[in-house]
Amino acid sequence: MKTHGKKFRAASERRDHSKSYEAKQAIALVKDMAFAKFDESVEVAIRLGVDPRHADQVVRGTVVLPAGTGKTMRVLVICAGAKIQEAQDAGADFVGTEFLAKIKEGWLDFDVMIATPDQMGQIGQLGRVLGPRGLMPNPKAGTVTFDVAKAVKESKGGKIEFRVDKGGNVHAPIGKVSFTPDQLESNFTALMDTIVRSKPAAAKGVYIRNVAISSSMGPGVTVDTTPFR
Repeated sequence: MKTHGKKFRAASERRDHSKSYEAKQAIALVKDMAFAKFDESVEVAIRLGVDPRHADQVVRGTVVLPAGTGKTMRVLVICAGAKIQEAQDAGADFVGTEFLAKIKEGWLDFDVMIATPDQMGQIGQLGRVLGPRGLMPNPKAGTVTFDVAKAVKESKGGKIEFRVDKGGNVHAPIGKVSFTPDQLESNFTALMDTIVRSKPAAAKGVYIRNVAISSSMGPGVTVDTTPFR
């Protein structure tokens, strides 16, 4: 049976397992308990009162984190004509339809793909490659658009996408352990506000059931859900 290491157990003892903390307290604890030698990501896990098996209860969306993600996003834009210059001026790392052939050959050195609607016919052929990796452009995520400049700036500036999994949970990053408490709190608040606004009309009962914050390697801290009900 797998057991946690000494550092994890020592960190875990700094929290009260039976207590739900205010967001600010939880974030402070997560930063205090982080023990890895690298700059760990800070992640939020949210259990929702929805049944994702029903299409009208699927929760998904995007949010621009005010303090960013702490990660440099490599953005690929599939477009043609005047949109190429627009994407380049906005700061896209890779631009042009020629990258579709590279993807077919196995190239996947990017984090976000943005595409203009007229290019989706070609991109659809790469669904088996892009889909499982979460790289397929989607109108609901704002990555299929003619406003490529806005999409690129948002992706570079801290935009993340979230989607409920089969168990009714949402997992999302809100920054790095090196962020200040205020930065992490502002990102957490932005994420939670967006999830609350994304509540499906078909969802009944308690919507936000459980929230926990943790670093990549550290134990989770339960957050008081009262403010989100």
